[in-house]
Amino acid sequence: MSNKIDTILNGIEKDIEEILYEYVKAPSFTNTRNEKQAEEFFQYYFSTVPYFKNTHGSYGTYEIKDDTYNRAVSYAFLKGKGNDTVVFVHHNDIVSVEDFKLLKNYAFSPEELKEQLIKIKNTLSNSTKKDLEDDTFLFGRGVCDMKGGGSVQMALLKRYSELKDFKGNVVLIAVPDEENLSAGMRAAVKLLSELQDDYNLKYKLMINSEPHERKDPEVGVFSEGSVGKIMPFVYVRGFLAHAGKVFEGLNPIHVMSKIVSRTELNMDFSDVVGNEAAPPPTWLYLKDSKEQYDVSMPLSVMGCFSILTLNQTPQSVLQHVKVICEESFDHVIDDMNNSYRRFAKAKDLPLKYLLWETKVVCFQELYKEAEAAYGEKFKEDYAMKMGELAYRLKNDELTMIECNFELVEFTYGYIDDLMPRIVYGLIPPYYPNVANLFIDDLEPAVADMSKNLNEFTETEFGQKYTTEYFYTGISDLSYTNVNIHDSEHIYAALNDSMPLLGHVYDVPIKLIEKISMPCINIGPWGKDLHKLTERVNKEDLYVRTPKIINKAVSLILGN
Repeated sequence: MSNKIDTILNGIEKDIEEILYEYVKAPSFTNTRNEKQAEEFFQYYFSTVPYFKNTHGSYGTYEIKDDTYNRAVSYAFLKGKGNDTVVFVHHNDIVSVEDFKLLKNYAFSPEELKEQLIKIKNTLSNSTKKDLEDDTFLFGRGVCDMKGGGSVQMALLKRYSELKDFKGNVVLIAVPDEENLSAGMRAAVKLLSELQDDYNLKYKLMINSEPHERKDPEVGVFSEGSVGKIMPFVYVRGFLAHAGKVFEGLNPIHVMSKIVSRTELNMDFSDVVGNEAAPPPTWLYLKDSKEQYDVSMPLSVMGCFSILTLNQTPQSVLQHVKVICEESFDHVIDDMNNSYRRFAKAKDLPLKYLLWETKVVCFQELYKEAEAAYGEKFKEDYAMKMGELAYRLKNDELTMIECNFELVEFTYGYIDDLMPRIVYGLIPPYYPNVANLFIDDLEPAVADMSKNLNEFTETEFGQKYTTEYFYTGISDLSYTNVNIHDSEHIYAALNDSMPLLGHVYDVPIKLIEKISMPCINIGPWGKDLHKLTERVNKEDLYVRTPKIINKAVSLILGN
């Protein structure tokens, strides 16, 4: 590392602290208008930095198209010598403070919150109590996830802007909505594509600064990729009957219960890469179509579940879901026939098989069936319905999940076949799984990055860092790159199975392919993310993380 960069980092601790204390003041709850406050602070900060103040187009905002809350991506761009470019990324939205209860007013003021927590320290965990008493951690909503890491990036960029003859370029992007649908990062891909074209940039590495957690206080973690996320939905259409005549109908709850039991925490969905495994899936939403109680079965049941992926594709996940749906339907029919035989014997009724048959289709098949039956009328009505849903979604009248199932039920209105069936597909968001491991021909500076950084941390701080293939907390790094061999297949699978794709939601697969770059997460040590006791280690935040990130930048750009 050159002396000039070493020198320019002197006293950066104070810069980081000053930025962070102002940054966390913004109550930028995800998926709210308050996210604009974090955006405004970002813009104000760079307007005070001489380089950015005096260089036209070096910072600003990039609109998120058709966004309900008129949010934007914030960016700052340091143009140095050459085309090689490092990208910094962090999100500036935060989760709610409902768990703070009477301490809500202190959530965004670390010093005041510390005083209040000390008063109730005996109600907190021993670990939290010790961190409070030792004053080794900073508490507050967002200090850890992830305005702490964002403040480090902002302070570093300011310092780089003070250097003469800086080699390469650094783009810093701060995105909203990471905790919800990543609308910010998906828009940021378009921004990075435009900057690439305008300045002939060669993207060498994206550095995220999400916090990491530690099992051993002396061992940190680098992540050279990020876990993916996919949300299959299942819609079960049953057949109505009175509760006193159960064999005349088919209860969709019965079918759905089989599907849930076959998928919840099912490790068959958890792919393994090396010694890393994705957590098993869990259901996030489940409801029936009844609006009030009566003695009839519900007509339909709908739900969706979350699957985290390391190396699975949408195609492979959907095929697995289809098989489970088919087998679950078969089991229900067998169960019903067995129950009916016992019932018929008890009532001295003639034995027979019930009329139900297994039918499982993806959403695209359902759409094509409706189109075949009603032609242009259906397509026109569908387009109008999609426009209506887009309007209601933008005006916060519907959630994405509600929008999806309302569209499925609308399509079902054009289906003449009344027999029970299962419809499956995907609901936004979709996060591709990414890892440098899967990138062919990594440049030596990137391939050896973790090894070189670990040597640096051992020498500089006496600390070791382990390297994992995937950051498992879900992150915006998912939109860093996409395998060129998979991109067309991925988009085709999404297009066939995600009703809302291209209308109220999109994943810019082609642009991700265009800007593709390796990635690494280098962030401060934190604890209790999303909780009242969310906190970040001060030494890691103020000293170690800025030096490590700076070392990574130096290895890539050669300063």
